[in-house]
Amino acid sequence: MKIKKGLYIQWNKEVYKIIDFLHVKPGKGYAFIRTKLKNIITGNILENNFSSKHKIKEVKVESNFYQYLYKEKNFFYFMNEINYDQIQIEKKLIKNIDFLKEGMRITIFFHIKNEKEKIFLFLKMPSTVILKVKHTEIVKKGYTINNTNKIAILETGIKLLVPSFIDIGDFVKINTDNRSYIERIRE
Repeated sequence: MKIKKGLYIQWNKEVYKIIDFLHVKPGKGYAFIRTKLKNIITGNILENNFSSKHKIKEVKVESNFYQYLYKEKNFFYFMNEINYDQIQIEKKLIKNIDFLKEGMRITIFFHIKNEKEKIFLFLKMPSTVILKVKHTEIVKKGYTINNTNKIAILETGIKLLVPSFIDIGDFVKINTDNRSYIERIRE
């Protein structure tokens, strides 16, 4: 099999994406391939050398857009936007679940074993979301001059640090990767 950027492989019982590689032919010894791999579930990047004789197992990975429908106990339900199939995913398998809002469009990745069997790998949240502020402390006039922050509870139930000028009912844009406030959104 030929190694190339963007190829998904199975290594050490996990799925990785090759993000960089280099064929190395030293003066002495056997040729090898230096790779940079990204674990598609954890996002960790590691470097690994494969001998040129090593058999790499390619993995077929598929992604589709899904719409978040609802939560029932420890399961979240999603609908495929193309064929309207519904799937359920257990809560413990989803990262940044605090930002999930009904109707939200997300990407779900699957490991395709064969035509009938596909295994959930991970759910990719949008890098930013817009959520409504449900509750926050009231700040007295004059205290907003300083750049002070306060805790706000958003519509999904997550608590987040926001600037003191944010009020109940405001919409705020949030970075889901580092869980931080970006800006207030005007309707």
